[in-house]
Amino acid sequence: MSRKSKPDNRGFVYSTDPDFKFEEENSVEETLSAGQQKLRIRLDTKHRAGKAVTLIEGFIGTENDLEDLGKKLKGFCGTGGSAKGGEIIIQGDQRDKVLQWLLKNDFKGSKKI
Repeated sequence: MSRKSKPDNRGFVYSTDPDFKFEEENSVEETLSAGQQKLRIRLDTKHRAGKAVTLIEGFIGTENDLEDLGKKLKGFCGTGGSAKGGEIIIQGDQRDKVLQWLLKNDFKGSKKI
C-alpha cells in the first residue's frame, strides 16, 4: 500500500491527487522547568461512575516528561493513575498530597482548584 492511501492521525484516508503528500508534524515541545510550570489540581468525578480522581492539568512539555511526572506523583500518593493528553489522573482525592509534592519539588505556579 502506498503512503498516500494510508490513514493518518488527522483523519485523511485516501487522496486521488497523485502528488499528494502528508505534511509531517514536527512539533517537538521542550519541557518548561518546574518553576515555570503552571499546574492546576482539581477533583473530578465526571464520566467515572461516581469515583473521584485528582486531575493535574496545564503541563507543558514532552509526553515522556509527563509520564515521568505522573509516575512520581503516583508513587508518592501510593495510588494508580495515568498520564496522557497533557494531564495526569491520580485515583482518589489526593489534592493535598499532590500539592505538597509539587511545592516540595519547586513547581511554584501550582494551585488547587
